Amino acid sequence: MDDHTSSGVPHPSELDTGRRRRRRWIAIGAVFVAIGVLTPLLAFGLSRDPTLIRSPLLGKAAPAFSLRTLDGSQTVSLADLRGQVVVINFWASWCTECRVEHGALAAAWDRYRDQRVVLLGIAFQDRASESKIYLDVQGGDWPQLADPGERTALAYGVYGVPETFFIDPRGRIAGKQVGPVAYEFLTDQVTALLEERSS
Repeated sequence: MDDHTSSGVPHPSELDTGRRRRRRWIAIGAVFVAIGVLTPLLAFGLSRDPTLIRSPLLGKAAPAFSLRTLDGSQTVSLADLRGQVVVINFWASWCTECRVEHGALAAAWDRYRDQRVVLLGIAFQDRASESKIYLDVQGGDWPQLADPGERTALAYGVYGVPETFFIDPRGRIAGKQVGPVAYEFLTDQVTALLEERSS
C-alpha cells in the first residue's frame, strides 16, 4: 500500500499537483475578469468618433496670441478680433489631410469674409519656406501665421494637424474639430455663431 492509502495523508506530489491546479484556475479566472472589464471600455472607446473629442478649453476664453504673418508683413492679435467670429486652423505643408480640407476652408473664407468672420491659418511644426510653397500651390488669401516654438499650438492643446477651433464673438472657444474639416461643418459652426451674435 502507498502512503496515502495507509495513512490518509496526501502524498507531497499530490499536494503540488493540487496547488498547480488551483493556481491555473485562479489565473484563468483573472484573465476572464480582465476581459470582462476591458471589453466594454474598449468597445466604448472604439465606437467614439476621435474627431469629437471634447476639448477642456470649450466654453473658456481662447488663449491670447499675437503672431506675425508668414511673410512678416503684419502682426495679428486675437484681442483685436473681439466681436467677430474667428476660425483658427492649425495646419502644415507635410500634412496630407490638410490638403484634403484646404478647398473647404477656401470656400468658407470666400463666403464669410465680409460678414465679420475671420479665418486664421497657423503653421504647425513647419518651415516657413515650406509653408509658403504650400500656400503658393494651394492658394487662399486668409491670414497665415507663424508660431515660433509652437507656443500657441501648445496653449490650444494641439497634438496633431489639422485641428480647427471656432471662437465666438466674446472670445470663447465654442467648438473644435480634429482632422480635416468639411465645408458643411464649417458653415454650420460659423452660421450658428453669427446667429448667436445677432440674438
